[in-house]
Amino acid sequence: MGAMANPVILTVDDDPVVSRAVARDIRRRYGDRYRVLRATSGPEALDALREVKLRGEQVALLLADHRMPEMTGVEFLEAAMDIFPAARRVLLTAYADTDAAIEAINVVDLDHYLLKPWHPPEEKLYPVVDGLLDAWAVTPDAASTEIRVVGHRWSAPSFKVRDFLARNLVPYRWLLTDDPEGARLLDAAGATEADVPLVVTAEGKALIAPSEAELAGLAGLTVVPAADFYDLVVIGGGPAGLGSAVYGASEGLRTVLVERRATGGQAGQSSRIENYLGFPDGVSGAQLTDRARRQAVKFGAELLSAREVVGLSEAGGARLLRFGDGTEIAAHTVVLATGVSYRVLDAPGLADFTGRGVFYGSTATEAPSCVEQDVYIVGGANSAGQAAVHFSRYAARVHLLIRGADLTASMSRYLIDQLERIDRITVHPHTAVVGGAGDDHLQRLTLCDTRTGEARSVDTSWLFIFIGAEPRTDWLDGVLVRDGRGFIVTGPDLISGGNRPAGWSLARDPYHLETSLPGVFAAGDVRAESVKRVASAVGEGAMAVSLVHRYLEAQ
Repeated sequence: MGAMANPVILTVDDDPVVSRAVARDIRRRYGDRYRVLRATSGPEALDALREVKLRGEQVALLLADHRMPEMTGVEFLEAAMDIFPAARRVLLTAYADTDAAIEAINVVDLDHYLLKPWHPPEEKLYPVVDGLLDAWAVTPDAASTEIRVVGHRWSAPSFKVRDFLARNLVPYRWLLTDDPEGARLLDAAGATEADVPLVVTAEGKALIAPSEAELAGLAGLTVVPAADFYDLVVIGGGPAGLGSAVYGASEGLRTVLVERRATGGQAGQSSRIENYLGFPDGVSGAQLTDRARRQAVKFGAELLSAREVVGLSEAGGARLLRFGDGTEIAAHTVVLATGVSYRVLDAPGLADFTGRGVFYGSTATEAPSCVEQDVYIVGGANSAGQAAVHFSRYAARVHLLIRGADLTASMSRYLIDQLERIDRITVHPHTAVVGGAGDDHLQRLTLCDTRTGEARSVDTSWLFIFIGAEPRTDWLDGVLVRDGRGFIVTGPDLISGGNRPAGWSLARDPYHLETSLPGVFAAGDVRAESVKRVASAVGEGAMAVSLVHRYLEAQ
């Protein structure tokens, strides 16, 4: 193997004179350790980043001029975050643009902004860049390690591997079995097309049909807890769980977050969240999740991936948590933030095509494959609307199927207005999916008018389902009080006829987010009567930590 290429510093400015000056100054100081690239527009710079990504190289620093005609510096940096999230970001501005630079701190997690001109660079440019490069060197982008996945286009196990990697923000290269390189990798691993998915690391280690725990280990995710006992265990890595982890760790609690699949939960799959406080231009679920995860780690929280908690019990002052493999950890307190999952659409034929044309939730891995095809989405809430907007960038037409007469009862007004402005999206009221058919993947759907019962068949290979919400709480049956739908009951709702819940051992009433087991709290969508919004989930996660402190102080 050849020597690892130097990390990249990329400069972007549409003014040729300024562009050359920036690259010259940067190259003069850092050219011996970094490869300096320059671009004259945002799109050109994004193409350069994608090429760097494919080569498995690293990007340390991005410097972008704010005022560019095709794409502003802020827009470029936001798009670049999805390609190289760990790269440090600098906005080059004139004095008149300082307000835009300050706003960009929220939009793109800006590290610094520089006023032009910066002469002399020894005083105004290099000290800033030195600090940012030093900070980047501590936690460089992991994209230099390329994982390759070989599989069939319509293989459910292959989709499961790609979805796990994508949701955990692990870069990988997807190869079909009939690609020349894919065939070579299968041959080198002694595998056949029947053995896929095959996962190959940059070091050449090959795994056939790996489990999620094995994938997590390959990707450098933590799967084994560092200790046996914690102050706080957070179960679930959605907005509520990440909120608890950030506040718990930042306030000195030894905190571990345990996630079954990938941090972010349903919110992490959203292509765009536009009504979250502090992000006037919106933020993708992946970006929000990545920032929250990095923030939790910065404060010292431990994150465990691909670990499922299957049991909770009381052992004196401790709370025991049992994993699926039989191992246990214990803690003074627990926050349950396991969220909800989409309900299965019970229609003949659909179950056979799960992962092969039928998908639950929005899967970023599939959107580029839908180019110039018809996509069908079932659901009328915000998650379905956000998915429709996202898929409209790729598909020939997006069909949104709802049982009601319109979207006003279940979707935010801003999103309804957005859907109405996109010609490629068609909303079909009073419509249900009653069947699916195909050979090795979904090829046809049967739709029914819920008013008349009239059925019709449509050709499509893409169905994305966003219906209902079911809490993942069966493992808590007999341990905690739940409502009729399985949501965890907390706080004052546990008091019935002036009586505390059965088995309650303390002289006080349960705290607001506390469950029927003292020291165990619930936050976010899994909690009965919670507001199903990202902002409220984060708020409940933070509030749960304040109640954890109150509980610990009273022990």
